[in-house]
Amino acid sequence: MVLKKRNFIIYAFIAFFVFSCKEEGATGKTGTSITLPEIKLTLSEANRLASLPLECMQVEFPNKLNQTMNDSAHLGMPKQLHPAFYGCFDWHSAVHGHWSLVSLLKQFPSIENGQEIKEKLKTNISKENIEAELAYFKRKGNATYERTYGWAWVLKLAEELHTWDTPLARELETNLQPLTDYIVKAYTVFLPKLNYPIRVGEHSNTAFGLSLALDYAEVVNSVELKNSIESTVNRFYIKDKNCPLGWEPSGFDFLSPCLEEANIVRRFMTPADFKRWLDAFLPQLTNVDFELEPGKVSDRADGKMVHLDGLNFSRAWCLYGISNSIPEYKHLEVIAGNHILHSLPNIVDGNYSGTHWLGTFALYSLNKSPK
Repeated sequence: MVLKKRNFIIYAFIAFFVFSCKEEGATGKTGTSITLPEIKLTLSEANRLASLPLECMQVEFPNKLNQTMNDSAHLGMPKQLHPAFYGCFDWHSAVHGHWSLVSLLKQFPSIENGQEIKEKLKTNISKENIEAELAYFKRKGNATYERTYGWAWVLKLAEELHTWDTPLARELETNLQPLTDYIVKAYTVFLPKLNYPIRVGEHSNTAFGLSLALDYAEVVNSVELKNSIESTVNRFYIKDKNCPLGWEPSGFDFLSPCLEEANIVRRFMTPADFKRWLDAFLPQLTNVDFELEPGKVSDRADGKMVHLDGLNFSRAWCLYGISNSIPEYKHLEVIAGNHILHSLPNIVDGNYSGTHWLGTFALYSLNKSPK
């Protein structure tokens, strides 16, 4: 597979990344070795990515509350209802914006505005604020709030704090713990009742939520949660074949139903078993000449259409995961790199519809790139 001319230009001129190339054993149409892009997060890019959630994590408006009101007690300003996670337009974006900042602080202790980031994290994730967030979930009619996309990002934030060895992390993890425990319990109650997987390209996608929840379960050794996830994966996905990847993407997708499913299934199989499963599920991926065009955004000021930039990042992290499990699938790293490069230059374009959340997806895909 040959990288497109446009991407070679991006490679040459995007200064905030360090790129190198390496030769792998896979061969393309010409019979020569495929050159795989190695994308590496740098301090310069970390500063850029951190600026996005830092600028909006305490910005109350515009805001999408996405709530059901059972009585007047549900009326209130965003900061009153969600004192910890009221910024960045909606609750789940606020949560994963906090995850982004913790992840970047861990990787780059000398990041710009590091002290400001720490102070805002400490202000937002206070004991009192998390108690108020938990109380919101416990109100009548709110048990399904942010299920399961927001739930998954809470657990991802909890995991990131748990693996950050600083006094601040211990304080924040302790403060967040009541909400974390609630979400874990909510998952273990909900999953056995879910008779069918949700195979969409937006928030409620079951496979994506399970992937983030599994990250947390493995890190803290939550046996009950891990067992519940494994049982769910076995019920939903093990017998699946011929996923219609050609039908993707839908117009508002920011997740790939086919690739997200493959990305969670691989974590419960040996490489040999996963390869057999994937050969039946997405047989086209075995071809070293397989191509997948990045999602194209026609209007980045449109909050739904800009989802396709997120799709490019999420496809990338799934493709990296698959190639990591099956060494023969290294050719998928080329596609992953192209997807990242297609959307990365656009995430700070000033359109709040994208900037309030896309930094997280970019960072997550970069964190999954081969080291």
